[in-house]
Amino acid sequence: MKYILPLFLLLVMACGQKKENVDLIVINSNTYTVDGDFSKAEAFAVNDGKFLAIGTSDEIQAKYISDTIMDAQGKTITPGLIDAHCHFYGLGQKQQVVDLMGTKGYDEVLEKVKAFQERDPMDFILGDGWDQNDWEVKEFPTKDKLDALFPDTPVALIRIDGHALLVNQKALDMAGIDTDTKVDGGEIVKKDGKLTGVLIDNPMDMVYAVIPPMDREAQIQALKDAESICLDYGLTTVNDAGLARSTIALIDSLQQTGDLSIRIYAMISASQSNLDYYLKRKPFKTEHLNVRSFKVYADGALGSRGAAMREPYSDKPGHYGAMVTPIAQIERLADSIAATEYQMNTHAIGDSANAVVLRTYKRALEGKKDRRWKVEHAQIISPAYFDYFKDGIIPSVQPTHATSDMYWAGDRIGEEREKGAYAYKALLEKAGTIALGTDFPVEKVSPFLTFYAAVARKDLEGYPEKGYQMKDALTREETLKGMTIWAAYSNFEEDEKGSIEVGKFADFTVYSDNLMEVSIENVPKIMAEQTYIAGKRVH
Repeated sequence: MKYILPLFLLLVMACGQKKENVDLIVINSNTYTVDGDFSKAEAFAVNDGKFLAIGTSDEIQAKYISDTIMDAQGKTITPGLIDAHCHFYGLGQKQQVVDLMGTKGYDEVLEKVKAFQERDPMDFILGDGWDQNDWEVKEFPTKDKLDALFPDTPVALIRIDGHALLVNQKALDMAGIDTDTKVDGGEIVKKDGKLTGVLIDNPMDMVYAVIPPMDREAQIQALKDAESICLDYGLTTVNDAGLARSTIALIDSLQQTGDLSIRIYAMISASQSNLDYYLKRKPFKTEHLNVRSFKVYADGALGSRGAAMREPYSDKPGHYGAMVTPIAQIERLADSIAATEYQMNTHAIGDSANAVVLRTYKRALEGKKDRRWKVEHAQIISPAYFDYFKDGIIPSVQPTHATSDMYWAGDRIGEEREKGAYAYKALLEKAGTIALGTDFPVEKVSPFLTFYAAVARKDLEGYPEKGYQMKDALTREETLKGMTIWAAYSNFEEDEKGSIEVGKFADFTVYSDNLMEVSIENVPKIMAEQTYIAGKRVH
């Protein structure tokens, strides 16, 4: 009897406690928190844009009350997804040009360009997304048919990887390119001594210089279009790999007025003017924008044979690709950036480019702790260079590149070099962390394709049957971490996002199915049913 009275008093006190009013309560969910223990939860409370409490539905409802209660009805929830390498602004710009992705031949490209121009005439015709590797004739096209169709209107059609450009004679004339033009760090492709209209890497800049700039209204629309697409896929943060100062300023202004909700980790394009401006200043950060890194290009892309290789291409004797930024300049950039708080994130595809970048990073970061410099793509690594990732260098990779390139990668680089390509598991084991992205619009935006490619290493038809180089497949847990907490860590943002934990931004995604347990073949079919940023539903 002596225990009954105290117990009764405790119950009375508990019943009399006033519940705390919060902005949002989520109950009956299947939540993967992606915390240190990779624990699961059933419910959580959100207030002032941050996670306030995590627990069971009973625990949360016993302590909190809200005008907005979401019964998840068992739906799977994860932290908001992060795309660790993409071209967000580029995705928006692409909505305003001829979409050439998925074309099966040059004639189809021409038909799409003609149809677009008839429907929405442009003074300078722009297109994006062609890939000769998807065509029956897997060769670069020539400008002859473009010249015949558009003798007086300049045309510039970007290859899917952004590292090759097909232009007509009018565009070449405007850019001042002829058979005598020389540009280091790329190629002006010729055939029988004549210009083909194909430009690879650095010569492309001469054409870009004469393309009329987008006006402010079109730029804003591009950013809004890109955001709408990303939110539909459950993305709450995107790492834009290469932005101009003016675009960064526009993004900031739209976020400040509430016209742009998505969070952006901005990599500054490493132009001399940008370097001169930003290196004199501290990194800039708001709750939605983080400007603390520079994007540098070491080489080109494998699909256009612009990736810098240590030995010649297996399918083009004597051709090594090219460094688009000279080695001495990469070293100077590294020294300049290492002397500041900024991060250096360098595009490196070929084994030669990766060797240069890794050696440069190691030298520049000697004695410096926790700098988290990234190798963007880290696509083909020679065996001796994997150990460089043990020293705090982060691989930032795109799993769908493996499943897009697997059909022809072996032809390009040969069986032996291919063993060190798209080696995500090996990179993770060395680095201890790996950041996952898509490189959209080079690849599709869908993070579910990223997840599928990382785990299954197959295309959507189930090829190859046993997966592509499965020794480097990631587990589902590793993949989800790469799209959340590890991506956040790579951005120095692990204390504010990347997991569902008390005090972090209430960014989370609700799914149509459980991506951690559903058959892997069904993962690409999953949809983001709801997307939340700072506890507010944005999709």
